[in-house]
Amino acid sequence: MHPVSLKNVSKIYQLGAVEVPALTDINLEIRGNCFTVICGPSGSGKTTLLNLIACIDRPDRGEVSVAGQPAHAMSDDALSDFRARHLGFIFQNFNLLPVLTAYENVEYPLLLTKMPAAQRRERVLAMLEAVGLADKAANLPGQLSGGQRQRVAIARALATAPKLVLADEPTANLDSQTGAAIIALMRKMQREQRVAFVFSSHDAMVQAQADDTVLLRDGRIVSVTRGEPLEDAAAAELSA
Repeated sequence: MHPVSLKNVSKIYQLGAVEVPALTDINLEIRGNCFTVICGPSGSGKTTLLNLIACIDRPDRGEVSVAGQPAHAMSDDALSDFRARHLGFIFQNFNLLPVLTAYENVEYPLLLTKMPAAQRRERVLAMLEAVGLADKAANLPGQLSGGQRQRVAIARALATAPKLVLADEPTANLDSQTGAAIIALMRKMQREQRVAFVFSSHDAMVQAQADDTVLLRDGRIVSVTRGEPLEDAAAAELSA
């Protein structure tokens, strides 16, 4: 089963008396255990598509299934609970809470799922260790570099062991060297945690790392390019 499936999806925004189509007749399946990048020029519908996959927005027509659940048909409360338990988010502005330490930022989504304290602590420390920030657990975001803040955001996104991680231009506010390191870390975490990552990005470096690429133009899918599945790619690396 694919973690995301969109069938005949359209989204229209109302600007006064004018209807502006953001997405038109989108049919798309996102594969599991893959890096999928949504790309295209500004205004092509990348963010709108990402928001539909992230269950932040609803389609005007069509069906959106995420982790086997009909997201288009859920109530607002059900969607909020579903996002907390099954989805992880990484943002270009990091979106860390400035008054919380790195540890507390990673812990925050686990508090929403009511995970027991001992299990919570074990998970947070493991995730900070995985992104190379075990020694920064007590630091506030303002005491961290941009790359370190994005590492905390990655740890937070993966803390709940989600089925799917959504990233909106995750390298946009990082220099090229730090951005490359962050993408390499995401790739490593994606393989270790066996989770699907879906990005929207203008960054050619991010696009070059994609297993699958979805090209949008004027709210329509122009092409979908599929790479090797994770298992095949990993086997090729081991035999190289």
